[in-house]
Order: sequence, then C-alpha cells, then structure tokens
Amino acid sequence: MMMKKKLTPLLVLVALIVFGVWAWKNSGHTGPGEGFVSGNGRIEATEVDVATKLGGRVDEILVREGDFVKAGQVLARMQIDTLNAQAREAQAVHQQALTSVAQAQAQVAAQEGNRAVAQAQIAQRESELDAAQRRLARSEELAKKGASSMQTLDDDRASARNAKAAVEAAKAQVSAVEAAVRAAEAARIGAEATVKAASATIERIDADLADSELKAPRDGRIQFRLAQPGEVLAAGGRVLNLVDLSDVYMTFFVPESVAGRIAFGTEVRIVLDVAPQVAVPAQVGFVANTAQFTPKTVETASERQKLMFRVRARIDEALLKSRLDQVKTGLPGVAWIRLDAQQPWPPELSNLVQVR
Repeated sequence: MMMKKKLTPLLVLVALIVFGVWAWKNSGHTGPGEGFVSGNGRIEATEVDVATKLGGRVDEILVREGDFVKAGQVLARMQIDTLNAQAREAQAVHQQALTSVAQAQAQVAAQEGNRAVAQAQIAQRESELDAAQRRLARSEELAKKGASSMQTLDDDRASARNAKAAVEAAKAQVSAVEAAVRAAEAARIGAEATVKAASATIERIDADLADSELKAPRDGRIQFRLAQPGEVLAAGGRVLNLVDLSDVYMTFFVPESVAGRIAFGTEVRIVLDVAPQVAVPAQVGFVANTAQFTPKTVETASERQKLMFRVRARIDEALLKSRLDQVKTGLPGVAWIRLDAQQPWPPELSNLVQVR
C-alpha cells in the first residue's frame, strides 16, 4: 500500500509533463501553413575591398568606420613623391624627343633640297654631254674632209668623254643624296616613335597618380579600416572595406521537394529576430543549380529529402536606400517564400516595412 501511495504522485507528475509538452507543441506558432516554405538565414550585403593598385605608403585616410560614402568619393591617398619625380622625368624625355623630331624633320628637308640640286646637276651634265657629242660629230666630219686638225678632233673626243663621266657622277650623287634622305626619314620616324613612347609613359604615370587616390567604387558604408596612415602596403594591399547597402540579401536553404517550384522574382517575406512584428519584402534573385548537403549515395526517399538548395532573396533597392541608417548586416531571421501566387499572405506576414 505504501508503495502504491508513493507511485501515485509520481505518475501524476509524469502525466502533467507529457500534457504540457503536447500543449506547448500544439499551441506554438506553426507558420502560415500550406503553400509556404521557409528557411533560416542572416542578412548579408555585397562587400568591396578598397585596395592599392601599386605598392607604397598610405598618406592619409579621409573616412572613418561607419561613414556613408558616394561612388567616386576620395577615401584615401597614397604618397606620390616617387610618381611625381617619374612624371617630371617623363616630361623631360618627351620634350627631348620632340626636339629630336624637329631636328630630324630639318635634316629631311635639307637632304630633299640636296636631292633637288643633284637632279638639276644631272640635267645640266646631260645638256653638256649632248653639246659635246654634237661638237665631236662635226669635228669628225671636218676631219674627214681635211678641214679640221686632228688635235681639235682629239680635244672634242676628250670633252665628250668628260661630259659623259660628269653625267654618271651626277647620277651617283643623286643616289647618295636619296640614301641620305631615306636615312633622315628613318631618323624622323624613330624620333616620332620616341615621342609616342614618352607620351605613353606620361599617360601611364598620370594613371598611376590618379590611382593613388583611392575612390569609392559604389555607394556604401565604410565597414572596416584595414590600414592606417604611414603604413607601407604591397600592390593590392587593402585599405578599407566597403559594404554596398543597396545590394542586401538573405541566403537560406530549402528542401529539394520545393526548390523546383521556386522561380526568379518569387515574392519573399523576411522576418528578422530583432523585429518580428514586421516583414521585409524581397524577391528571389538566385536559386542554386546543384544541391547542397548531398549524401554520397542516395538510395531511399528519406535520404533524398536531405537534398537542400541554396536560395538568395534580394531586398528591394528603393526600400534599402530609404532606410540606409537602419540597414545592418549579420542579423538573423526567417525567409518565407510563397509557392502559390494565388494564395494571400497571412496576417503575420502582411505588415510590411514601407519605403519612407
């Protein structure tokens, strides 16, 4: 009897516990019901590292962590003493190259003048040769008739030979002058190429000078300062971390059984743990093509249910821009997807955050 009396309170306590667990499970929030699927995730945003293109010393950083910045805004500057010296050197080389071009052009003009003179001399020597050959022909006729001495004939023959040699010499001079013209042209082309190379060097240095000012690639908020003024960084060294608050999303996973029913643009409602009374409207912007958490061998239906697909829900950009001061990354929450577009959203997911 004593044993039965002791067991009775214990059985009552066990019964109360079982009933409490059953009541808790049946009274808890079960979600919007059929036609909806959910997944847990955290708010994320696109992050961009603002880094140096060239190695060097950080001169100054113009922003602090938490500052909102605009695309193109100067965020930091690198020391440019070396680049300025290189720019002055490149300018001097460029000016020297321009002088060389001018000298080469003058040389070309001079040699072309010499060619014109040499060509005129050919015409003159050919004219003299023609006259000498005519005199020689007359002398030969007179010598045959005995009207001219042999000395005169010999002199006319020597004059004709001299005139012919003068023509050949003039032609050789023209060839030499033409070679000098070609050499002067080549020197001019080389000088002009040097000018182009110097100009390209100046453009490269100007680009490096422009890159020494680290600018925001997009609108966003400074998340971290990764370097301090005075630090020496290698090429690609990170200075700042920028988060783009216009590209905010939540990544979560859904079962394989519903992944095929989710299309791009499907409505999503995100409920954050910090504000469960309102829902953030979003849209599906990405659905993975391959499953995650896949077992090595899938043989049974229960195993196939373990297949999960990654989904990304992107929050509307206009809403984000109207509430930049409230956007925080890393916040946990639940994303609800409406699989049936004809089914209305339940009341607990209808109180949406509005654009202000």
